[in-house]
Amino acid sequence: MTFKSDFLRILDERGFIHQGTNLDGLDARLMAGVVTGYIGFDATARSLHAGSLIQIMLLHWLQETGHRPIALMGGGTTKVGDPTGRDQQRALLTDADINANIAGIKGVFSRFLKFGDGPTGALMVNNDDWLSKLGYVEFLRDYGTEFTINRMLTFDSVKLRLERESPMTFLEFNYMLMQAYDFHELHRRTGCALQMGGSDQWGNIVNGVELCRRKDGAEVFGLTTPLLTTASGAKMGKTAGGAVWLNADMFSPYDYWQYWRNAEDADVGVLLARFTKLPMDEVTRLAALKGAEINEAKKTLANEATALLHGRASAADAAETARRTFEEGAAAEGLPSIAVEAERLAAGYSLLDAFVETGLVASKGEARRHIAASALKVNDVPCTEERPLAPRDLKDGAIKLSIGKKKHALVRVRETS
Repeated sequence: MTFKSDFLRILDERGFIHQGTNLDGLDARLMAGVVTGYIGFDATARSLHAGSLIQIMLLHWLQETGHRPIALMGGGTTKVGDPTGRDQQRALLTDADINANIAGIKGVFSRFLKFGDGPTGALMVNNDDWLSKLGYVEFLRDYGTEFTINRMLTFDSVKLRLERESPMTFLEFNYMLMQAYDFHELHRRTGCALQMGGSDQWGNIVNGVELCRRKDGAEVFGLTTPLLTTASGAKMGKTAGGAVWLNADMFSPYDYWQYWRNAEDADVGVLLARFTKLPMDEVTRLAALKGAEINEAKKTLANEATALLHGRASAADAAETARRTFEEGAAAEGLPSIAVEAERLAAGYSLLDAFVETGLVASKGEARRHIAASALKVNDVPCTEERPLAPRDLKDGAIKLSIGKKKHALVRVRETS
């Protein structure tokens, strides 16, 4: 499909589009003038994590192409908890917890959006401002007739829970009504005509589109992105050691840089397209690199992604720290270093042997205990099993081994003639 609007054209070429309610109509609306669009973010933690970046980038590109983004903070919906993709109800948070989480989340958006009063100035609003004021009986009378139980049971957030015979509370069942009402309220208040989200939100978004049509007599639009997993099937924004938080005090710029630097080879092109602003011809060039050259593409990914969130200076500092650790090794950082034959590494160098031989642990048993505690790391990534080291683990000629945050060593390759 060929789009005329800059927004949909950029989203299409960068792989952001999964589904849309009427993409031709949305394309025409975007060409006709400024469109206001929103994405909701529930405040379940003090920071968003990297899995939210694909949605943040949608808002960023919306504004970059001359439209107005709204970051909707789910102060009200967080009190209910989105049941999508879950087998049990989320823990209910107090108002104080939710407000503290929203305060922690807000700062990230200023890195990606320009807030202001102009026609394309970004807005941040809290759905608790209207949801908490709804009278229950009045809400059911005015809006309950717009939703059928038959239809709601077909949506994945409900159907999958029931198929697994996991209980779903009536509280959670109301979440999709509240999300649909958000779209109606934002349309009424700001003229918002577009709701975006992950593909798992499709049913909720369609409900909002239909509610605006019935209650406002207006055509509004829905757009979803594909759910992103790594080539090995891991969920975006998660590591073996936990979430990749966007707040610097919860996940340092250096660790964030390393997260992108350690991307799987097969993911580099997709990640460059979606999480950097590099031109697509450069993305294509970098994604085509093979062998050791792919490491240069990964460094570019790490630099650009870190610069967007933490600033160019923090990205440069992280890159320099990594260079000194991996390229200069013990001379720069005082790290212990050992050399192993290339043949031994190619055959599968025992992870336990490596930690013993570097002196980081006294025995294989100690190494196993660290694995069980997720404290043993290879190239800053926690190990969850006793897998062998291999040439693919080499980063700029070395493999970094760590226990906790303070004990490190390097494994280098000794070529044999």
